[in-house]
Amino acid sequence: MRILIIISAISLIVFAGCNHPQKSEKQQFRPNIIFIMSDDHAQRAISAYTRELIHTPNIDRLAEEGVLFSNSFVTNSICAPSRAVMLTGRYSHLNRLRDNRDRFDGDQLTWIKLLRQSGYQTTMIGKWHLKSEPQGFDHYNILIGQGSYYNPRMVENGDTLNLEGYTTSIITELALNQLDKRDRDKPFVMLVHHKAPHRNWMPEPKYFELFEGEEIPLPSTFFDDYSTRSAAAREQDMRIADMFLSTDLKLRSEYIEKETGTGGGSKKWVVPKDAMDKQLNRLTPEQRKLWDAYYDEVGRKFKEANLSGRELLEWKYQRYMQDYLRSIASVDDGVGKILDWLDENKLADSTIVVYTSDQGFYLGEHGWYDKRFMYEESLRTPLIARIPGEISGGTTRNEIVLNLDLAPTFLDYAGVEIPEEMQGRSWRDLVTGNDNNWRKSLYYHYYEYPHGWHYVKRHYGIRTDRYKLIHFYNDIDAWELYDLENDPGEVNNLYEDPEYAAIQQELEDELKRLRNVYGDTLSLQD
Repeated sequence: MRILIIISAISLIVFAGCNHPQKSEKQQFRPNIIFIMSDDHAQRAISAYTRELIHTPNIDRLAEEGVLFSNSFVTNSICAPSRAVMLTGRYSHLNRLRDNRDRFDGDQLTWIKLLRQSGYQTTMIGKWHLKSEPQGFDHYNILIGQGSYYNPRMVENGDTLNLEGYTTSIITELALNQLDKRDRDKPFVMLVHHKAPHRNWMPEPKYFELFEGEEIPLPSTFFDDYSTRSAAAREQDMRIADMFLSTDLKLRSEYIEKETGTGGGSKKWVVPKDAMDKQLNRLTPEQRKLWDAYYDEVGRKFKEANLSGRELLEWKYQRYMQDYLRSIASVDDGVGKILDWLDENKLADSTIVVYTSDQGFYLGEHGWYDKRFMYEESLRTPLIARIPGEISGGTTRNEIVLNLDLAPTFLDYAGVEIPEEMQGRSWRDLVTGNDNNWRKSLYYHYYEYPHGWHYVKRHYGIRTDRYKLIHFYNDIDAWELYDLENDPGEVNNLYEDPEYAAIQQELEDELKRLRNVYGDTLSLQD
């Protein structure tokens, strides 16, 4: 709902009046907020960042009409912890959700609760993945666990539903339905959180043949041998070479003699070659007919080719990338439908729309898929925001922003005081050019080892605009230092290189400072 602020007898709709309550005695305009988040969406798979892989016209539209953050990062690159950071504005060691085993304590303070208390109508649609029941929402409809790509089971305000269709499209339609039912006397905040493009990348039927016949280029570090780095880079289990032929690459049992990889479980979890057959039993007869028409041909060609060695590896890469990008195409469609709805309902000028992912993802860099490491591809995450009335379209900001900053930013725009316990910073003044004292470095900490998938060792570190320092610990004590300007692929570890001795000391000092600032001084003992 638009509330007009009268200034010198002129009625204007302005975001400038959306300051903290103690800063203004005037009645304030309170924008609606739509927060769209995908799962494992790499920056490189959005054409607003680069056109090398895919065209995403609807997500790009947000950048064309808003601001794109070129250096957006996460503080812990794994699904549930990243979501907890976004909700609380606090690091993992303080919100107590460090890895995917943990259960989110819903009793703690979140920006959603504060907006609801201040008069916003709050809605959550899609992937929650925090184990506990959502709190602070007037309405929620969430996937159970990771959710499935087809015919999902969802929980709506405590009741379990079995829905039919493609999950990305279902999430979008549920969001639009709730927008139609909104309380028009209140501003609204809606979280639209997609499962896609999370593993195992099952595309929507209309996109089965997207990228068919195209050769997706291998990243320059695809054949990385990790020779200059610590054991952490060598001992992970997230190589594309070790993907499952079945569930990852969609081959049914009749096309597989035996599985060729560990799938990220280092053989701890054995996935039978008929695993894809079992997943396909979830499909309706109509869905299954469309699926088989395409993927059976993929299977037949694979069996006939009898691939091995490098040919098999590159086949796996192409299959992985095709389905990953196809899954993103449906997410982009959903963004377009929401933007169209805002236009049709004349709410575009009063609604902030933010698009991000819970973290980045490896698209073949270093020969990998998945995330977790502090290397650039999983540390980076897309962040694009349309903020009508406050910034002009086509804006790019190069400063370091974090998922930690989302909570205080949303509160700032809503005119709600930011609690001191939140460790992020609102980037509202940053995007308008009114913040000259922004952070120069970031702090990162990853915990999920040795339990869980992929065997990425525990580590923490810092990144500046040019350098990165990482410390791997727990069952290892190893340091890595990278000059991102001269080595953007992070293949040359410079730790203890005499030429970088002064820089190394500066980074170590800054790391100690940030660990103290964020209160992460005891977690190495846990």
